[in-house]
Amino acid sequence: MSAHSATTATTAAGSPAGAEAGTTAVELAIGGMTCASCAARIEKKLNRMDGVEATVNYATEKAKVTYAGADVSVEDLIATVEATGYTARPPAPPAAEAAAPPPGSGDTEQGAAEDDGLTTLRQRLITAVLLAVPVIAMAMIPALQFDYWQWLSLTLAAPVVTYAAWPFHRAAWTNAKHGAATMDTLISVGTSAAFLWSVWALFFGTAGMVGMTHPFEFTIARSDGAGNIYLEAAAGVTAFILAGRYFEARSKRKAGAALKALMELGAKEVTVLRDGVETTIPTSALQVGDRFLVR
Repeated sequence: MSAHSATTATTAAGSPAGAEAGTTAVELAIGGMTCASCAARIEKKLNRMDGVEATVNYATEKAKVTYAGADVSVEDLIATVEATGYTARPPAPPAAEAAAPPPGSGDTEQGAAEDDGLTTLRQRLITAVLLAVPVIAMAMIPALQFDYWQWLSLTLAAPVVTYAAWPFHRAAWTNAKHGAATMDTLISVGTSAAFLWSVWALFFGTAGMVGMTHPFEFTIARSDGAGNIYLEAAAGVTAFILAGRYFEARSKRKAGAALKALMELGAKEVTVLRDGVETTIPTSALQVGDRFLVR
């Protein structure tokens, strides 16, 4: 028989250990973050609320918030996050989590949504790579620069800068509406500037003329720029950044699955001593003052 002893419960069910009396703790799932500065902005906005203390983790896409008083609610916290330009949702109730299919079944809506996000990112990455590689090759290898090659480069680069890079443009616009700038702003402005200048040079400059070449050389010679295009920069930067985002998202998913599996190793039930009788109840029903058995 294994040894056991009696212990007193010291925290309320559902509240993290260490929470002060009179405060409420909640963990929100944050969506739409693309870099660490996004997490810093959300954390700053939440901490500006009266009686609220928040920490936002970009890697886990979670916000741990504690607040005191009845003037603040979870809905207020979510509204603040959404007003910042991101999404937030409260954690699923324990009963819903218990009734959810096991990990890997692929039947839950949340799992489907996460898969859709990664699938879309992979599709954008494949599109960017397939179209950007010939654009870069033609710009860097003079032997591939046949007549009107620049117009083919424009045709291939346009979907990369518009469709594949759309998440960067959307995030940059959202941040601009809130008077903020992030890494997405840099990517969006840089790729858009390179693409739009190339379009101007092709239609209104001399870059669109037959026989135009783009030699791969280092020079400090001055020019008006009307014969220069930078489509390879716009397409190449988009492809490289999308590759980084995709591998980052895949790594975060694997790490999250490992952490979830580790958390599921915890006890789901507890044996409570009530009037000298052992009763088995869910751990979420444990209350302050209960005496329970630790085996």
